[in-house]
Amino acid sequence: MNTLARCTGWILGGFLLWAAAAVHAANLQISPVMITLRAGQGATGISMQNLSESPVYGQVRVFLWEQKDGDDVLTPTQEVVPSPPIIQIAPKSSQVIRLVRRSEQPATRELSYRILIDEIPREDPAAGSGVDIRLRYSVPMFVLPPDERGAPALAWAVFRKDAGWMLRVRNSGNQRAQIGALELSNAAGKQFVLAQGLFGYVLSGQLREWRLPTPGDADLNGRLAVKANINMQAQTAVTVDKVD
Repeated sequence: MNTLARCTGWILGGFLLWAAAAVHAANLQISPVMITLRAGQGATGISMQNLSESPVYGQVRVFLWEQKDGDDVLTPTQEVVPSPPIIQIAPKSSQVIRLVRRSEQPATRELSYRILIDEIPREDPAAGSGVDIRLRYSVPMFVLPPDERGAPALAWAVFRKDAGWMLRVRNSGNQRAQIGALELSNAAGKQFVLAQGLFGYVLSGQLREWRLPTPGDADLNGRLAVKANINMQAQTAVTVDKVD
């Protein structure tokens, strides 16, 4: 499989654009920050506005988004095509990129993609052949089946690895789970705030693991419970399993 990434670092870093109605980063404003394509809807668009006094140049690519061995995996795909794939936005101007799903068949399950938008400098004949990426923006896109009554079904577990704590979340449901405002509490009632905003995604039918931002000697033994926002809905007192 030709993959772009099998990692946790950059995909949860400062390039993720899913926490607000629009995102300002450097010279580019992008909206929406999460794309949903419903059954019968063959295309959608993403708007990019150049807020600066200089032109913005970039490229737009689409990747199939999966989760394997606990990590995010992005694979180049032609299932969804950006038009145009190369952008040049004049100062104080905007451009709409169309995202076209090539198949006319309805999705039988929720499909997940990532739209990567790389801001690059204007071509310099004296420069080398490599692409100098200034900033990368990553926008999640989901193609829905005709029956939209899906829901995530999550199983939580913590385990030790390399002298630290890991969180494993399995989603056996038929809809992705966006996890935010995440905290654990132990049997003594001590709370461990893991994320005040977005923590990450667990895709439909898949499993994701994260290294927890807690000290290696944090008391996560015994009974644990989790509180989180799942797809913007609060869930509380969910029991967390321990894995030896």
